[in-house]
Order: sequence, then C-alpha cells, then structure tokens
Amino acid sequence: MKVAVICANGKAGKLIVKEAVERGLDVTAIAKSEIKSIAPAFVKKDLFDLTREDLKGYDIVIDAFGAWTEETLPLHSASLNKLCNLVSNSDTRLLVVGGAGSLYVNPEHTLCVSDGADFPGVFKPLAAAMAKALEELRTRNDVKWTYISPAGDFQADGERTGTYILAGEELTLNAKGESVISYADYAIAMIDEATAGCHIQERISVVAE
Repeated sequence: MKVAVICANGKAGKLIVKEAVERGLDVTAIAKSEIKSIAPAFVKKDLFDLTREDLKGYDIVIDAFGAWTEETLPLHSASLNKLCNLVSNSDTRLLVVGGAGSLYVNPEHTLCVSDGADFPGVFKPLAAAMAKALEELRTRNDVKWTYISPAGDFQADGERTGTYILAGEELTLNAKGESVISYADYAIAMIDEATAGCHIQERISVVAE
C-alpha cells in the first residue's frame, strides 16, 4: 500500500509517518521544508503547489495540515479543497486529521463541543474554521474521504498505549469519563483506517481507553 503523508513535518504528521513505516507501508513524506523523516521517500513541496500528478498512484493520501493563527485559519478550507480536487474521481482515498470542536454533544446533532459555555473562547475561531472545512468536505461525493476527529484533549506528548476506542460523530468519553487521546495513539487509529478502509465518506472519532 502506497501512502503519502502531507505536512509530514508537524507533530501529528511525523507520528503518522512513523506508524505507517513501522507497519511496513510504502510511505512518502511530503512537506514544504526539509525534515529528518524515517519515511523511505521525501518530497519537498508546499501543499498548495502539489499537482494531480504528484499524488497519482497513491492508495492513501493523509492530510495532516494545520493552521493556528487568525490570518491562516481560512487555509483549512482552502487546503482541503485543494487536496480533494487533486484526488477527485480516483481510487485514492483521502484521510484527514480533523478537529474535536465539531463533534456533536446531542443525539439530534444540533449542538457541537465548540457551542458549550465552557469551550475556551480562544479556540472558537479554530474550531469554526475546521468545522467549515468538514462541512465542505461532506459535499464531495467525488472523493473517497474519511475525517478522523481526535478526543477533546489531544495530547502531543502523551504516551502510546496501543489501544483506543473508535467512535462516531458524537463526543465519546472513556470509562474514566475522559475525552483524551495522545498523538501516538491517534496515529495508530489513522493507519488502522488507512489499511482497513471501513469509513469512506464518513467522519469518525477516537478516544483513549
């Protein structure tokens, strides 16, 4: 299985590359700056400079793009639209590192995590930008996409336990009443989905056991 990890120099991207390589997948890391990657192949290229030819032949493209500043938040939509256009009407599957703010907190799916009174105001613009990108992704019937939301507490330096709970569109708590997962365990879930392909054109979520 040929896998391309876009924005592979980020914290999530690096761990996804590592997990994929350790599983024996044929991995290419793609980033706009040089990185020390364990991937057998590296392409130095900005996401917005990628062409359809660059991604041709890959079974899986993993989008690990992230933007955090006010002026760059619109790039969540722009980058996802760009990648969708590059893999549209092909067998290449697009897996997206998503956000938790858009997870629903009621069965009617009318309220999201980011709507809560205790949701930090500083993160609301980011959550809104990522939610917008997800809603746009849902309209792409020409792309074999899967959007994977982490738990609410997404821990960059958390331990790799090797286990996780697979959930759906609603915020899910573990047996301890927590919504938490490490980047390392999230990477496991990402590669599990890459190899299994069970949730095409769906948003799923993961939480630590």
